[in-house]
Amino acid sequence: MTEIADFDTLRAAMAENSGQPEGPARNARAEQLLTAAEKLDIPLAVIEALGHQLKVYNYSSEKGKMFVPFARLLRMWDERPEDFDEYETHSLHWVFKWVSAGMLDQPHIPLASIEKWLGEMEHRYRLAGHSERAVRSAEHSVAAHVGDVARAERAYAAWLAADRDTMADCHACELHGQGWWQAEQGRDSEALELWRPVLEGEYACAHEPHTVLASSLVPLLRLGRLDEARANHLRGFRLVRAMESMRGAYADHVEFCALTGNEARGLELLAERPAYFTDDGHPRSRLDFMSVVALLMDRLTALGLGARQVPGPAGREWTASELAAHARGEALALAARFDARNGTGHVSERARARMACRPLAERLPLGVRSVRPAPVPGPAEAPVPVTGQPDPAALLAEARRLSDTLRPNAVEAWAAAAEAADGAGLDPRDRAEMVDHEAMSLGPEGAGLFEQAAELYAEAGDPGEALAARARGAYVRALAGDVDGAVAAVAGLYDEVLALYAAEGTGMRQTASVVMSRARILTRRAHETDGDTAALAEAGSAVREVLALVDGRTGEDVRLAARVAESQAMLGELAGLAGDLETAAELFARGAAAFVAAGLPWFAVEYEARLASLAHHLGDTAETERALRAALEHGGGQLEAPGRARLHLQLAEVVGGRGDAGEAAEHALEAAHWADEAGESATLGAWARQQLGGFLLRQGRWAEAAEVLESALPDLTAETHGDGAVVQTQWWLGDCLSELGEHRAAAERRLQAAEIARHWPEQHDHATLAHLAGESLGQAGLPAEADRAYARAGDLWRALGDAHGLVRSLRARAWLALETAGGPEAARALMADAVRACETARDTAGDEESRQRLVAELGHTHGQFGDLLARSAVGDAEGAPDRDLFEEALTQVVRSAEVFASLGDGALHSRTGAELAAGRLEAELDRRADAVARARAVLAAYEGHDGVVTGAGDGEAEAGRVRRAEAEQLLRLLTERPD
Repeated sequence: MTEIADFDTLRAAMAENSGQPEGPARNARAEQLLTAAEKLDIPLAVIEALGHQLKVYNYSSEKGKMFVPFARLLRMWDERPEDFDEYETHSLHWVFKWVSAGMLDQPHIPLASIEKWLGEMEHRYRLAGHSERAVRSAEHSVAAHVGDVARAERAYAAWLAADRDTMADCHACELHGQGWWQAEQGRDSEALELWRPVLEGEYACAHEPHTVLASSLVPLLRLGRLDEARANHLRGFRLVRAMESMRGAYADHVEFCALTGNEARGLELLAERPAYFTDDGHPRSRLDFMSVVALLMDRLTALGLGARQVPGPAGREWTASELAAHARGEALALAARFDARNGTGHVSERARARMACRPLAERLPLGVRSVRPAPVPGPAEAPVPVTGQPDPAALLAEARRLSDTLRPNAVEAWAAAAEAADGAGLDPRDRAEMVDHEAMSLGPEGAGLFEQAAELYAEAGDPGEALAARARGAYVRALAGDVDGAVAAVAGLYDEVLALYAAEGTGMRQTASVVMSRARILTRRAHETDGDTAALAEAGSAVREVLALVDGRTGEDVRLAARVAESQAMLGELAGLAGDLETAAELFARGAAAFVAAGLPWFAVEYEARLASLAHHLGDTAETERALRAALEHGGGQLEAPGRARLHLQLAEVVGGRGDAGEAAEHALEAAHWADEAGESATLGAWARQQLGGFLLRQGRWAEAAEVLESALPDLTAETHGDGAVVQTQWWLGDCLSELGEHRAAAERRLQAAEIARHWPEQHDHATLAHLAGESLGQAGLPAEADRAYARAGDLWRALGDAHGLVRSLRARAWLALETAGGPEAARALMADAVRACETARDTAGDEESRQRLVAELGHTHGQFGDLLARSAVGDAEGAPDRDLFEEALTQVVRSAEVFASLGDGALHSRTGAELAAGRLEAELDRRADAVARARAVLAAYEGHDGVVTGAGDGEAEAGRVRRAEAEQLLRLLTERPD
């Protein structure tokens, strides 16, 4: 520990410790600093060290320790109040609220002592002249805790009626408490309205909106406002994740996961905070935490996951069912201690109700990776007695109905019928259809069963269906890779069925089945031959034979209508192979529409998806979007998870491409969810999350985007997704972190992305990322590191011939030099380099537009040079300003105004800004007349541009108003100031 030799060193050490993460290490340092303060023999030093200790205890898991330093502070106040300065006097009264709340959280402190303390607080506040608002708020907390609703409502009303003063909690904290009470009483809408200013960022503090976001989750779920609940979880958990003192809010997020089908994410949250299971310095938040642990474990057990290993208290392994029992026991034991202290059963009732909550959303996708865990096989259970046997005849009739109408689950129905019948009482026809459908379920492995089905059909007296079964067998041979064998096999079957049909020995349905199988096989061969002209012609002829046979003769037969639709789509497939994409798109659309018209929309999905790809290739974004929406609509519940994920992801890209980031984010969210369900989290899911993060970023939803992008990054690899996707994700994440004020982390992401981009042939992205990293490092208070990043970017901008990037990197380095060893001289040299680089680029510009942009850049550079010199002139607060530097600064600013003037009205606001800066410098140099003239010239400049400003956009008009106001203020200061 650094030796604390004086009061200033102590204060610096306490300030440094305040900035450390919450937890035992910070608390221990505060205890050391109190010991050091006592050695200084300065009463105020001890007072400040006690206040610091009390504060860090309060914002940690060791809240119970704060009573001792507070009691000592109160005794010192009573004995020698003159030792307390104004700030410490205010702080002493302020922490009365912390202590009263802290007593409620400790069940060993008697209720009578808490009530006595409440009276003491009221008495001392009255003596100090403070409003009773904070007292009534504390009384409300006591009444609500013990379950005295009538007293709580009276205190609540008195709390709101009392005047706000310096002892009242900040607006954000007050609104949290008021909203909590409304939600507790079942008034969720009122609670959310109270919380709205905090959620929207109007009010904030060290722990808000952290707790409001957490408290809002269940009310939002109860109101069905699921999108807001999802957003608040992602935003809020990011805020509380690293704050040890916020176990109660953390518990709210675990509860949210348990109530929304996100049990796997709930387990991840528990694993992140193992100490929360056992930290006992704050029993009330431990009660909250163990209650939601029990809730989550019960949910897992209900899903058949009771045997799954889960995170729990250290020292042993836990299954979900074991942890459920342990957590419930701990929670109820803690609740019983509170109730024994309070003389009511209220705390236990609340804990039991919380643990008994049922899910409020079966599945609420969050966008972050979190796959629902699969059930763990447990010991075999005794068979459940069967009370009634299925009726084989009824199952057979249902299976036949489903297959005749081409329902999606027909194959499963035939399997159920076969299992129920078990071969008993079946005629050859029944057995033929069962074997036929079993073969269909096996795909290429079902070839042998198709032959068996054919024999049974023949035995049943249906030679046409026997030929159709053999033709289906030939087609699966083609699917297995034996295309030539399939072509040979189907040729004879085709001749036989046509002859049989001509002799009226079979029907249209059976004949069409064989002809369609032949068309499918020949189309397969066209694919195998890479669109050979002869193969294409033969396949097209075969498909048109199907149409010639069936089209116009389908009647009410859904199977025949499906043949027509499939034939149209197959012709589209062949057109695509031939390179005629427009015709292919038209035929796919026609085939899909025919399936929908036949009442078979789920068959249209494949062709609508193909149509979407073709339309995208042809640049028809409207048709692409229409086809994708149709595919999702027509697929309905029949779409399997991988297909649904891909369709949503494609639609997200299309919708996002036309600028609707909100809807695009919804589709990317669905894509991520279905990719996880399909077991493709690391591949398709990572793509979807990457896109979702980008769309959230475009909406300014920085915290949500950061959570999603951080979730995507571990799965994104150069091998699978390409290094461009990795760089883009790091880039976006850096942007989010920068907006969230996490500048050091933003710099790390940007530097990681730059390191990948440095190996690319085109170096513009590398330069941009290095430049952005410089910005983040500067904002993180790391000027030397920032300078290195800007220097790297500057070298790249120079090599790329990008004068704007080079000039801006030099200007940034100049400003940084004021904070590093280089100092003002290095800053001046860098800014001069920026001016020269800009002038050189201006003089060699290839066109007038580029030249004018560089002239504007030069104007800004002169302006910044002047600003830098002026700040250097002020120097140390104890020294006199350097007039020579002011003169030099004025020269640069005047030059800036002249440069902007050369650009005419387009640079009016920049010119007048430079003029006003010059006027302020002239005032510093005691040239009042010159400064007044400049201010009046600015006002005159806008008098001649009223029409331009009035007709301009909001930004332009606002800039004009700002300049006028600045000029008027400068003029007022100059004319009112005495000589």
